[in-house]
Amino acid sequence: MEPIRYFNRHSDSLETEEVYGEGFLRWTYGHPLGAIALGAFVKRPFFSAWYGRRMSTPESAARVKPFIARYGLDPSEFADPPESYRSFNEFFYRKLKPASRPVDPDESSVVFPADGRHLGFDRASSIEGVFVKGQKFDLPALLGDAGLAAKYADGALILSRLCPVDYHRFHFPADGIPGETRLLDGPLFSVSPIALRKHLSYLWTNKRTITPLETQRFGTVLLLEIGATCVGTIRQPFRPGIPVAKGDEKGYFAFGGSSTLTLFEPGAVKLEDDLAENSSRQLELYARVGERMARST
Repeated sequence: MEPIRYFNRHSDSLETEEVYGEGFLRWTYGHPLGAIALGAFVKRPFFSAWYGRRMSTPESAARVKPFIARYGLDPSEFADPPESYRSFNEFFYRKLKPASRPVDPDESSVVFPADGRHLGFDRASSIEGVFVKGQKFDLPALLGDAGLAAKYADGALILSRLCPVDYHRFHFPADGIPGETRLLDGPLFSVSPIALRKHLSYLWTNKRTITPLETQRFGTVLLLEIGATCVGTIRQPFRPGIPVAKGDEKGYFAFGGSSTLTLFEPGAVKLEDDLAENSSRQLELYARVGERMARST
């Protein structure tokens, strides 16, 4: 299988992703015996719950410092020192110092909801060939509502993929009033490109949540969080009906890689040039939470 490449907004260069657990992922999604294990237990919630419990034990805290060193994380960004985390899971959903992720102040902008690798599309209903040719995005299946899908069919869609090495809290991309969150339950396949090259449909069959955000400038924005293998937990402590500011925390994922998805009404926004240009080549853009991803039209 080919390596995962992405364009880094900060280094202005093409980079190769160092995949956490790459050997297991490639075996599970690329080997016949791995496919048996995938169907039997890897995709099932009990597997992720079991692994999550392992990562929540006091013994798992010993993994924190080696992980920081291996993946070059910057502890000066952390809200708490590395030795303060009582488990690896606690470190995984760590908070950062606000100054480490400044929020774009332009009132006409919407910002990335999470650190990660992002793909942006002008029309949600015409997305084809994501990660590999021949795969088309199924918006009605993703939203679980054909009428809602029709409303957003011609709107912009941004897929944000969080790797295990990333900051795993997600934030509101704009000012607004969030509504109630709707849960669509499902299995927990990986959302790494290693898996999505096989079946993009994991994005709309996995466990996922949908929250409407009512905004003055951008209409009603749909915010989705997609669970994945070893990410059975999606915590969202915000209060529906209470106004939020752009960049406010919405929630966090427990251990593993995962994705968020932001969906706009038709004509509401124009994607940032680097996001649009790289996405047109099926190349993800690495950018951080709080940075501009689009502007109002």
